[in-house]
Formats: sequence, structure tokens, C-alpha cells
Amino acid sequence: MGRAAEMIGTTQSFLRAIGEARLITPLRSEGGHRRYYRYQLRIASRVGELVDQGTPIEAACRIIILEDQLEEAQRINAEHRRTTETAHPTNAA
Repeated sequence: MGRAAEMIGTTQSFLRAIGEARLITPLRSEGGHRRYYRYQLRIASRVGELVDQGTPIEAACRIIILEDQLEEAQRINAEHRRTTETAHPTNAA
């Protein structure tokens, strides 16, 4: 956990706080140490940026969740558009 906090320029207590907010759930080693995926560290870093700008941690976590949901919805919509266009191509003359 210390190394992860150092990598993203934050504290261990900050990583614990976003874990308690259930934004990220690190894996645990056999010795009980927290292990983070790179994706989780990117999320933690983004939360840190929002908190540094004055956003409360709970709100920052919610913002990140909503951003992820929006990104996923946009990906699904783009995929749906491609599928629809393939199934019903327009005749450009």
C-alpha cells in the first residue's frame, strides 16, 4: 500500500478512505498486504485530483463512478451504431 500511495503521490490513509467508500477494492496478498491494479491506481489518482480541487471525497468517488458509467454507455452506443449501420447501410449516390 505504501508503494501504491507513493506512485500516485498520495497517502496510505487516502487509499484506505477510497477503499472504505468502496470505489476500489484491492486484492490481498497471502500476508494481508493490499495489491492494486493499475486501473485502480488511475482511479485513485483521479479522485485525488478532485479532492485537491476541493471536492469532498464522497462526492469525488461518486463523480468517478458516474464518469465510468457514462464512458461505458458511450461505448455501448457507438457499438450499437456500428452494428446498425452495418445491418442497414445507407445508399450514397
